[in-house]
Amino acid sequence: QLQLVESGGGLVQPGGSLRLSCAASGFILDYYTIGWFRQAPGKEEREGIACVSSSGGSTTYLNSVKGRFTISRDHTGNTVYLQMNRLKPEDTAVYYCAGASGYCSPAVSHYDYWGQGTQVTVSS
Repeated sequence: QLQLVESGGGLVQPGGSLRLSCAASGFILDYYTIGWFRQAPGKEEREGIACVSSSGGSTTYLNSVKGRFTISRDHTGNTVYLQMNRLKPEDTAVYYCAGASGYCSPAVSHYDYWGQGTQVTVSS
């Protein structure tokens, strides 16, 4: 079973940057479509914010992060990254990566494998 581990979260000031990592062991991450989700404080649902297809040829973003966040693959390191720039307080959330077969989707139900999450807090 694919196991995913997120890292890179932390406390950052508004306008700052963070890079989140989603690593896998025992499986080749290139075979999976990987999505990044977040769950903000007090919200019950996770929000899909970025996705990269298994081929790497397609990426999608939530409108509110487009132009600020970039999802990418490190094929040799078996890792997917989420580079987050110009962070805002409303980006504060627990961030999760998730794996699926096939196409990108913002739907939580599309993904079979989930990491444990990493906290991102944007505050001055």
